[in-house]
Amino acid sequence: MFEILFLGTSASAPSAKRGLSAQIVSHNEYRFLVDCGEGTQRQILQSGVGFKRLTRVLLTHGHLDHILGLGGLMSTFLRWEAIEELEIYGGRQTLDRVHDLLYGVVLRGNQPPMPLRLLEIKPGVIFETDDFTVTAFPVTHRGPDCLGYAFEAKARRPFLSAKADELGVPFGPERSRLVAGETITLADGKRVTPDDVLGPLERGTKLVVVGDTGRTDNLVEVARDADALVIESTYLDKEADMATEFSHLTARMAADLATKAGVKKLILTHLSRRYREKDVLTEAQALFPAVSVARDFDVYQVKR
Repeated sequence: MFEILFLGTSASAPSAKRGLSAQIVSHNEYRFLVDCGEGTQRQILQSGVGFKRLTRVLLTHGHLDHILGLGGLMSTFLRWEAIEELEIYGGRQTLDRVHDLLYGVVLRGNQPPMPLRLLEIKPGVIFETDDFTVTAFPVTHRGPDCLGYAFEAKARRPFLSAKADELGVPFGPERSRLVAGETITLADGKRVTPDDVLGPLERGTKLVVVGDTGRTDNLVEVARDADALVIESTYLDKEADMATEFSHLTARMAADLATKAGVKKLILTHLSRRYREKDVLTEAQALFPAVSVARDFDVYQVKR
């Protein structure tokens, strides 16, 4: 299961109720900050999650409404908060801009208060543990190096408790060994193999997060069968020409992508302050009923 906490859901400029782009994706002990718009540190504090273990930042692109909060965050780490390390992932030009912000404006000759790594990434797997991966993929927006991120739990074979009970497998380490792929021998001499108690391979939970983009045709396969798709919805269809001009999506375009990709849940974010939330929702629901419009501090649990 993945959990996503929305810290900022406004497009371009904040509104009275919406901060700029930022969200935290969590899985077990891992936490990823996806984008860091102006004011993100205050949103982190107000949400109650704090800075602990928030050591990885994934940037979708280098526009200021997605990175400017890194300056304030670094300033706070210099004076008030402690963190063990900080890794910032992004494309080359995005990281160049972040470097200018952090080293040229905030630090100005000082050293960061923690090990700081700016990690240039290309499309492909950028982070992996025993049970999930994070994959970067290209998106089309204004400028190079624009990325989205897919969080995927690894495929697994479910443990069939009823079958194990039938075979007399006791609760405890024996079952753990079977899940790990070992054959065990019971007290009566009976051998039990993993195939005896494990079901067919099932794909894991999939969460896809897209920042700003002006196209969806190149995202259908990466979003295919996602349990949740988080994507921008800056405009309504009545201003589709403006969306095209500035390389953004309308709510209708996002819903069309969700339909074509067969996603289970669509979550819209990055809303222009010119629109009412209910109008964005209505436009998307006309094509794809399983849609929500994220608000600041909303939390969604994403599972199979």
